[in-house]
Amino acid sequence: MIESHRPNLAELTSPEVGELRSAHRPVTVLLLPVGATEPHGPHAPLATDTIISTATCERAVTLLAGDPDVRAVILPAMPYGVTRFGAAFPGAVQVSEATLHALVTDVCRSLAAQGLPRVIVVNNHFEPEHVQVLRAAVDTLQAEGAQITLFDLLRRHNVERLTDEFRAGECHAGRYETSIVLAERPELIDEARMRALPRVAVNMPAAMAAGRRDFAAMGMTEAYCGSPAEATAGEGETTLATLADMLVELVRDVARAASSSG
Repeated sequence: MIESHRPNLAELTSPEVGELRSAHRPVTVLLLPVGATEPHGPHAPLATDTIISTATCERAVTLLAGDPDVRAVILPAMPYGVTRFGAAFPGAVQVSEATLHALVTDVCRSLAAQGLPRVIVVNNHFEPEHVQVLRAAVDTLQAEGAQITLFDLLRRHNVERLTDEFRAGECHAGRYETSIVLAERPELIDEARMRALPRVAVNMPAAMAAGRRDFAAMGMTEAYCGSPAEATAGEGETTLATLADMLVELVRDVARAASSSG
């Protein structure tokens, strides 16, 4: 039997996965962390978005440990996304919209075909085209009958629960994201450099609406905005706790829907 309360699908044996798909209770819900590999200022790692998605999933699974109604299992993270805004900086790894759509839909179809149809896509990379592809992939899969959901932090009811900087649209490698990485992977932050960075007041959604299509055009000459110098591990832990609570609520909603449908 599977005893770990922070399970990762790729660390299970094939028979253990068989247990997941054969059990009616607790309901198995898979979590797919999605991020990007792109510049996050001169102080934070390229993997920032993927780190946040994975950490959110891990904390949600811990909160759900022992729940008699639902078991959450984490899939291997997808570390590549649609990311053109940072293309002028070293380290940006871009995949096309078609590639991302195919990857998400193929993975979820493969899981559904073997009796694991419930997947929540957990995304923390917010480039508009990337988010649009994830929403379209979920729509495609739902139309096919798969029970796929997007943990969409850009929906208003989710935005309202996050920090002031996130709500202001200044959160690319700023205080919001840097705090989370300080909480989760502090060794990856160049803290001396971080503390010397001035605030870059760029409302990214407004800049995008004005037609600015890359970080430099937005005034983000070092691939960050907001106030990374103000980041703290304490704020990061608080934000991760909020994100995990939000994800747990969605996991339980998915499990209840599965139970009510028989």
